[in-house]
Amino acid sequence: MALVPYEEGRALQGLRRPTATYRFAGRTVRIRQDWERRGVAAVVWDAAVVLSAYLEMGGIDLRDRSVIELGAGTGLLGIVATLLGARVTITDREPALEFLELNVWANLPSELHPKAVVKELTWGKDLGNFSPGAFDFILGADIIYLEETFEELLQTLEHLCSEQTVILLSCRIRYERDSNFLKMLKGRFSVNEVHYDYTAFTISNRSESRQKRSALAASRLRSEPHQLCRAGQEQWPHWTKSFKVPQHQKYQVYWMMY
Repeated sequence: MALVPYEEGRALQGLRRPTATYRFAGRTVRIRQDWERRGVAAVVWDAAVVLSAYLEMGGIDLRDRSVIELGAGTGLLGIVATLLGARVTITDREPALEFLELNVWANLPSELHPKAVVKELTWGKDLGNFSPGAFDFILGADIIYLEETFEELLQTLEHLCSEQTVILLSCRIRYERDSNFLKMLKGRFSVNEVHYDYTAFTISNRSESRQKRSALAASRLRSEPHQLCRAGQEQWPHWTKSFKVPQHQKYQVYWMMY
């Protein structure tokens, strides 16, 4: 178990709200939260908002693409991917599924229900229930926090990937273990680091809403490895528009850090 300390303040107050409301794909998405009883898996973390905004604003065509989300928690990211036209398998461990399903079905119109599946996946243990290499995209937001799960997560990514699969991960680098996972990831995958200047951005936009901050930050993401994006650089890189992934010996990972 990971114990993450928080100071009483805006961040914790936001997590304790019963709902978090966003606007994606022309629809209002209202996510139920339950910090008090269910903890970290039942609140919306910024990484999910950033990656959701990136999917919507980046010109990535998800229509009829096969997508899986790992460690879905409240389901925001998988919901957004479904609204954008993907066929999405939204996964988490068994204790999180009931709450996850409530959010998914409450936020998807009935005609999109057949395009979303909520399914149990414990990394490294339920892989026989998933066809190897069956997904075009693998999504994960803030799933790098328990060091004892790193090896199982890597095993799961390898199982789910084909040579054409693109993995999109979003995470704030907080601790040494986060950097350690990135090193492990680079040993098995072709990794492109994507950065934005989180500190400069949030300081200058304290009055903005959480979604607006994340959306604007996502619009400043850059695809050049190790390149820090600076305010005012609004153009999306070419790969987000065409999303033609070069053929390499390793699978492709785009790691979004802030």
